[in-house]
Amino acid sequence: METRELRYFVAVAEELHFGRAAERLAMAQPPLSRAIAQLERRLGAELFRRTPRGVTLTDAGSVLLVEGRAALEAVAAAERRVRRVAGADPGGAGVVLVAKAGASSELIAKLLGAYAAEPDAVEVEVLLCGPGDQEVMLRDGRADVALLHLPFDDTDGLDLEELGTEGQVLVLPAGHPLTGRADLTEAESRAIPGLPLPRWPDREGRYTPGPGVEVRDVTQLLQMVSLGRAAVVLPDSVRAQLRDDVTVVPLVDAAPVTTVIAWPRHSRSPGVAGLVRTAVRL
Repeated sequence: METRELRYFVAVAEELHFGRAAERLAMAQPPLSRAIAQLERRLGAELFRRTPRGVTLTDAGSVLLVEGRAALEAVAAAERRVRRVAGADPGGAGVVLVAKAGASSELIAKLLGAYAAEPDAVEVEVLLCGPGDQEVMLRDGRADVALLHLPFDDTDGLDLEELGTEGQVLVLPAGHPLTGRADLTEAESRAIPGLPLPRWPDREGRYTPGPGVEVRDVTQLLQMVSLGRAAVVLPDSVRAQLRDDVTVVPLVDAAPVTTVIAWPRHSRSPGVAGLVRTAVRL
């Protein structure tokens, strides 16, 4: 299969309409229909069921949609990484490290300082993003290595090294009655009157309905906590960056959080290897 054919197929599979897919691809409908028919003949499988109102995916088509998206993402990631290594990207760095904004700040500072002292160190660009975006940026080629947190981030298909494990705490406004407790349970953290847990956007930037405030990063979130608009569960290491207007209570039954440094399995970057070695040593 050619990447062109996969792009055509994915467009039709997502639109479920040849006309709309052709408009999206900026091409005429007849050559698009011929290309899909040729792809079906080559695969020996019917990918779509044609109806007067459009098309639906067959079981074979559903499989190809998942695999085709992954293949196109891999091709795009390869192109980004090659261009960055070749210096074609403006401002490109030797290694791009991505991490969640507001998390692992102390670890990142120590890691960059220790790695810079290595004789074969390359330039490291740091990107900070919203929750869950780190592994997406790692997979699509915008980053070479990432700091992720288990069990929250998806590491399937990535290589990784564990850097540390910690408990979780509930962050509350200073002076809240529950701050006098020695510990709390997860169930209690989800049922605090007037302090609902926040809502984070999904990968498309959409928020699920609910009573919690909408937040995009930890800095914004902690400000909402200090204002008495929210409570939030975070890794214990967040204590190091808290202000006096918020406080924490340990959660006795929350799953531990493991910080890992992760990279694509096919990576052969000396810079990534050096950064990983430094992180593990730290």
